[in-house]
Amino acid sequence: MENGILLPTLQSALPFLDLHGTPRLEFHQSVFDELREKLMERVATIAEGKEEDRYTKLEELLEKSFPLVKMTSIQPVVMQVLKHLPKVPEKKLKMVMSDKELYKVCAVEVKRQIWQDNQALFGDEVSPLLKQYIVEKEAALFSSDLSILHNFFSSSPKTRRQGEVVSKLTQMIGKNVKLYDMVLQFLRTLFLRTRNIHYCTLRAELLMSLHDLDISEICSVDPCHKFTWCLDACIREKFVDGKRARELQGFLDGVKKGHEQVLGDLSMILCDPFACNTLVLSIIRNLQELLSQDALPRDSPDLLLLLRMLSLGQGAWDMIDSQVFKEPRLDLEVVTRFLPSMMSVVVDDHIFTVEQKLPNEEKSSQSYPTALPDAFTRYLQNNRVACEMGLYYVLHIAKLRNKNALQRLLPALVDTYNDMSFGDIFLHLLTGHLTLLSDEFGSEDFCSVVFDGFLLTSFSSKENVHRHILRMLLHLHHKVLPSYMETLMKTLEPPKQCSEPLKDLHSQLTEKLEAQKKSPPPPDEAPALDLGLHPVSVPPTPSTPTTPL
Repeated sequence: MENGILLPTLQSALPFLDLHGTPRLEFHQSVFDELREKLMERVATIAEGKEEDRYTKLEELLEKSFPLVKMTSIQPVVMQVLKHLPKVPEKKLKMVMSDKELYKVCAVEVKRQIWQDNQALFGDEVSPLLKQYIVEKEAALFSSDLSILHNFFSSSPKTRRQGEVVSKLTQMIGKNVKLYDMVLQFLRTLFLRTRNIHYCTLRAELLMSLHDLDISEICSVDPCHKFTWCLDACIREKFVDGKRARELQGFLDGVKKGHEQVLGDLSMILCDPFACNTLVLSIIRNLQELLSQDALPRDSPDLLLLLRMLSLGQGAWDMIDSQVFKEPRLDLEVVTRFLPSMMSVVVDDHIFTVEQKLPNEEKSSQSYPTALPDAFTRYLQNNRVACEMGLYYVLHIAKLRNKNALQRLLPALVDTYNDMSFGDIFLHLLTGHLTLLSDEFGSEDFCSVVFDGFLLTSFSSKENVHRHILRMLLHLHHKVLPSYMETLMKTLEPPKQCSEPLKDLHSQLTEKLEAQKKSPPPPDEAPALDLGLHPVSVPPTPSTPTTPL
């Protein structure tokens, strides 16, 4: 009676519960839970209200309830009060921080207040997420899907930034500029330490994720916001049009004296592989237009601007490392020597195609050229920006299924600037593009150029190349000349000291080949992806209605 609920009207009703066999503990517990819910709702209502003394009330409640924070039944109330206080008293924050159990259960709003003065603790929370992000990106580059339609660059920017890591980081930062700056600092440091360009992608995705949530407290103070927003629209379209190019140029030209540090961040955003992919695809489109107009690269301001941005992105690591915030000078010979030599390869190809269509007596006896202009190979080896464009030009040729030009270009990729042609992104794209030429793998010449002439030149020293070759063969093994395939399998035997994924790929391929030997050969499939619409002419017969159904 002493410890019961002191309501006169309740006393006469309690015997009903006894008749139902409900223990008093159960009844009191349910009332307690109900009251706790009401109290927590009331705390939220007070915090959202407009009263001037609302936080004073909550602080008083905190003083009364905090001593009971270890009681599991009362703890949710204390946590609710802490969550709604914009500034939790320092003493209480320290107590939560020093107690692992309390720290674990407190709301992210409270943790933000702890983190902002405790960079090491925040780093411990963020670090696993950043690791997970890199693992996911690298897994995507080695995915078992091999297609030109679904590759690393297929998903839209908006879909990408709804991924788990970006969402969690965005939630951890909230509207806190200090925490946002800390994450950016972590990303810069990791990018410097590892040279891993996926950190640059995360830098842009994080800013655009906050932009999507309309968090103006952060977006308005990040000087890269508008530039990134504009570039994001270009990445979505996979093309930088004239209007947006001028907008981006305006941001680059508008970097004020004394604020050159912004260039470090802008270069990181342009170093993002998705931005780089968009810029180079736009450059290739630009060059095609110049060819059709008989114009030279140096006469196109749009092209020069794209090159300027590509150059800034490619120089991101050097700039952040040296802390010299100046736009790198673009070697003019890239425009006056390298690009014309690349266009001359296109011209050679056109000439050969036209010649094949001439009547026999007008044909010259020239075969398809095999040598490449000296300027082309030299710049592939010595210039980062030129090399990036050369690699994408090879992808462009593969997309057009131009076997002759591809056989001419691939051997030049054995020796490129910083071994860029053996990087995961390029190999991921090249293996996908080669599926378009799957039928050509039946010829020894073609296999010899692709494997002996390029891929096998470095697979023994670079495990990633070994994995990409096996990824491709898993899809194309039935198209490769059987005698050549046997030799390849012996060559591609994994070394004793190699990673599990490599062993798995090799055993998967061995199993597939065994299964293929046992089963009869499949009928010829349709080519991998032929989007050309072939008109079929049907002569109308009297019985066929000629009006469309």
